[in-house]
Amino acid sequence: MLKISKFVALGLLFSSAAFADDDWGWHHGHGHHRHHGHHHPMYREEIVYVPERVVEYAPPPVYYAPPPPPPPRYYGYDQRSPQGLLGGMIGSAMGYQFGGGDPLAAGIGAAAGAWFGNGMY
Repeated sequence: MLKISKFVALGLLFSSAAFADDDWGWHHGHGHHRHHGHHHPMYREEIVYVPERVVEYAPPPVYYAPPPPPPPRYYGYDQRSPQGLLGGMIGSAMGYQFGGGDPLAAGIGAAAGAWFGNGMY
């Protein structure tokens, strides 16, 4: 069995090489060395391989959510209160009276009244 498989393998190997010759059977029936206008070119045709066109797609745009709004600030230097507003009004009136109508004295009185009214003392 092994001898037969070797014989079949060798037969297939050499038979495919024999049929690959492009001149096989050309001279049969035409006579030797009488090429009456029928001749093959002496050079092989140049085959130029062009690489396959590669199409690259851009990645889809990524949309990010906007950042959340900052939380409201319930602390900081701006802690106004109705007490501070009332203190500013009283301080402005007192500064105006003690300053003899001077607007600078009214402003200083308003600032002092607001400061006392907000409890910063």
